[in-house]
This record gives sequence, C-alpha cells and structure tokens, in this order.
Amino acid sequence: MPISIDRKKQFRTIGHKLNPIVTIAGNGLSPNVIAELNRALDDHELIKVKLANPEREDRKELVQELIQLPNVELIQEIGKVVLLYRANKKPNPKLSNILRG
Repeated sequence: MPISIDRKKQFRTIGHKLNPIVTIAGNGLSPNVIAELNRALDDHELIKVKLANPEREDRKELVQELIQLPNVELIQEIGKVVLLYRANKKPNPKLSNILRG
C-alpha cells in the first residue's frame, strides 16, 4: 500500500536530521550491500543512503534497483542521497527512526 503524501512529509522531516547509514559505491548492489540495506531497514525503518556514483544516469538506475527490494518505498531523492522506508512489523523503539523521530 503506497504511503500517503502527508506521511511522506512526516518522513522527510524525520529524515532531514539523519545521516546516511549505507553508501553504495562503484560495485553497485552487491550481495553484501543488499544485506546491509536489509539490516538497516529492519532496524531503523527509515534510512538515508548515499549513492557515491558520479553519473546521474547510473544513480537513477541504482534508485530503480533499490525500490525493487521487498517493500521498500522511496521517500525522497536529492542529489546523491535517497531516503528509503520499509515498515517493520515489530519495530524496536530504541532503533526505529520513525518511533524516535
């Protein structure tokens, strides 16, 4: 189910103060990067990801690959940073950026 516009605004407000948790560089979405993304999304629900690729078209392709991951929703994309969200059925109040935000 897509996230409402109001909810996305709330997430962008929370995401504004976050630092990127994962950086994706030249190797793209390797199995290790996907594992780290999944761990971060499970723990924090809302995360910033830095795309360290200088080519805009390559970054666009990478974003498309990211939103193909299970239940991942793109909240915002600004330059080389994207804000991703995936709901956790049992979020940890100490780790979840949504509950702490």
